[in-house]
Amino acid sequence: MTEVLDQVLPVAVFLVAITVTAEVAQLAGVFDVAAHALARRARHRVVVLWLLFALLAVGCTIVLSLDTTAVLLTPVGLAVARQTGVAPMPFALTTLWIANTGSLLLPVSNLTNLLAVHRFEDLGAGHGDYVRTAALPAVTAIAATLVLVAVLQRRALRGTYAVDPPPEPHDRVLLVVGAAVCLAIGPLFAVGLEPAVVALASATVLLLAALWRAPSLVREVRPPWLMAGAFVLVSALLRLAQGEGLLDWVGSLVGTGTGPLALLHLSGASALTANAINNLPAYLVVEPAAADDVRRLVATLVGVNAGALVTPWASLATLLWLQRCRSAGLQVPLLRLAGWGLLCAVVCVTAATLVIR
Repeated sequence: MTEVLDQVLPVAVFLVAITVTAEVAQLAGVFDVAAHALARRARHRVVVLWLLFALLAVGCTIVLSLDTTAVLLTPVGLAVARQTGVAPMPFALTTLWIANTGSLLLPVSNLTNLLAVHRFEDLGAGHGDYVRTAALPAVTAIAATLVLVAVLQRRALRGTYAVDPPPEPHDRVLLVVGAAVCLAIGPLFAVGLEPAVVALASATVLLLAALWRAPSLVREVRPPWLMAGAFVLVSALLRLAQGEGLLDWVGSLVGTGTGPLALLHLSGASALTANAINNLPAYLVVEPAAADDVRRLVATLVGVNAGALVTPWASLATLLWLQRCRSAGLQVPLLRLAGWGLLCAVVCVTAATLVIR
């Protein structure tokens, strides 16, 4: 049990702290100002606006995690689309898919990655080794995702728009502090500092700044205590089941080896498991059969991250994204979304797995 807590508790702390960081940054206006600045710099061309927004989504996912993109960037993208009079679906689809397929590069981009880092350390590798191994698959998955969105939404991405939407007024000092913190934590994560420590420090700085400049905003912050507690509980139960040998049969499903076909088998099985139950428990179930090599661990992450696009429950980010879309009045056709998601999952998982080195 001690080993389970050593692996899971820092991840739970990171989840709470990075959510607080993202929410205070959003309340400070960081995402709002960034998105509207993109709209002004796109020179009224819809496709340029979408590309700039996609880059913002990629950066947000890599540095602040996929759930941040789903929760905070989705409404910003929909608002910008509404205010400029362009179709909202390309922006909505980009935030959903990039939130999942773009969450491979850094350990902090996805909770599954943070779990995997502990296995990297068991193999004598560290954060730098993780980034080096995951970099090419991550870039490949992101590129494949954007190409698919551009093809599927090509009609909506044509033309121009006439309106340059102004951002809402914000406290300038709090806005600058929020932007500075968001820009700083990415490099801090990348150089290998403990993610939970960096996230706690960033959350503390932003909460103190908010208490100083706009105390009323602090009451609007909602740390995900229930989600973190459920994560710890499920992780502990799965580890206990593995300790009792109840999940030994999983190894026969994901295969062995580090050749291209073996890794593709592993990532495909991981993606199927994620869509069946959810990507976090899917990773915990598959991990013991993949923990003998860093390439197999990355292939597992490709499957549970980039492949979790078909069922709504495959990723918490998808459920959060659906909630935000409905709150904004965007009706999402679930069957069509599942079909698009299957196409994206197959393309991204295959492409990203084949470039693992």
